[in-house]
Amino acid sequence: MFEPLRDWRYRRLFSAQCIALLGTGLTTIALALLAFELAEERAGVVMGTALAIKMGAYVVVAPLAQAFAERLPRRMVLILLELLRGFVVLSLPFVTEIWQIYVLIFALQSASAAFTPALQATIPGVLRDEKLYVKGLSLTRLAHDLENLMSPLLAAYLLTLVSFNLLFLGTALALFASAVIIATITLPRFERAPERAFATRVLRGARIFLNTPSLKGLTAIHFAIAAGGSMVAVNTVVFVQGSLGLGQRDVALVMACFGAGSMAMALLVPHLLNHVKDRTIMLAGCIVTVVALSIGVVAPTSLSSLLLLWPLLGIGLGAGVTIAGRVLIHSAREGDRPAIFAAHFSIAHAAWLVTYPVAGIVGARFGLDAAFLILAVLAALGTLLAMYAWPAELVRTVEHEHVDLSPDDPHLADAHGGRHVHPIVIDDLHGTWPTAGGRVERL
Repeated sequence: MFEPLRDWRYRRLFSAQCIALLGTGLTTIALALLAFELAEERAGVVMGTALAIKMGAYVVVAPLAQAFAERLPRRMVLILLELLRGFVVLSLPFVTEIWQIYVLIFALQSASAAFTPALQATIPGVLRDEKLYVKGLSLTRLAHDLENLMSPLLAAYLLTLVSFNLLFLGTALALFASAVIIATITLPRFERAPERAFATRVLRGARIFLNTPSLKGLTAIHFAIAAGGSMVAVNTVVFVQGSLGLGQRDVALVMACFGAGSMAMALLVPHLLNHVKDRTIMLAGCIVTVVALSIGVVAPTSLSSLLLLWPLLGIGLGAGVTIAGRVLIHSAREGDRPAIFAAHFSIAHAAWLVTYPVAGIVGARFGLDAAFLILAVLAALGTLLAMYAWPAELVRTVEHEHVDLSPDDPHLADAHGGRHVHPIVIDDLHGTWPTAGGRVERL
């Protein structure tokens, strides 16, 4: 499981990622306290708006930032983005107006929307062995889940010693430390994409997604998984403190059960891949999500039911998202990885941007049983769409013909009668996924 950490470059990248995750977790808590200080009873509105700005930045900015930074040295981009995030966080203790929070949150999350996909696209170039890379993906999933558990505990301890404003300082120091660690790494040489117009670079990842069956399936999987995760994120406190009348410790316990399910699945996935395909694992996660949400419709509201359903939803999340990176690297050339990782980041957060308000609005207006039902339907639709878009026996090595290449083009050196056979990924020469004996056009 921890074998990837033997690679010193990955070990430092992972350390930088963990430090930054812990720091940004502290910022989320400190931001809620800052919102209450400035807005008091309207703090919930401020936080809701800030989270909407965060998700909007993730969806919109990631492809734009990738297109802008595509030709720049990868390490320099990562360092500058961490420094930018650190300086933005340092500004938060000095805000005096709510609109200033919104501006700084947009700047902070825009930098995160650029940093995270760039880092994700870097790791496959460091861990070239696929088995090591899968274990690295599992470690990343574990890091996210542990951060969700540890950040509130660390923040609670620190707040007994210092003002919440000093949590922002701690975050900034963590981000600066992350930048320093990245600066010590010598990254491998990456295949560079050819010169293209800016608009083409922005849309390239989305176009690869739209024309690759496995990536279309991955998009639907994210919507299915987000339905379960949104129920947990939005309505846990409503269930525990509202419906059951329990305390904050019980909220933490239920959330910890969700995280435990996700972590257990992240640990299990590398072993499962020795026996079953990526698609099978991810769709199983979707089905578990549908089942758990469906049980929630009819199960009585109790702490014991939550302690059963929330780990199942965590297992669904872990199965659905842990190995998404492996699907991505199988679906594009190295030079296109930054584009598809940015598109994936945007699409995945678009799913949450849809399901978050559904979970909240339906639960508030029509009750939690209705929220379970609507989210179960959304998860089922996502699962069915994924099955349809990503065939179980997807053939990647396809005989095809190029309609817009001259017969003497080097790509057709092994062609016979204009047709040839090779593994397909969507790239400059293959803009559509061919059927057997079909034709392709350039992207």
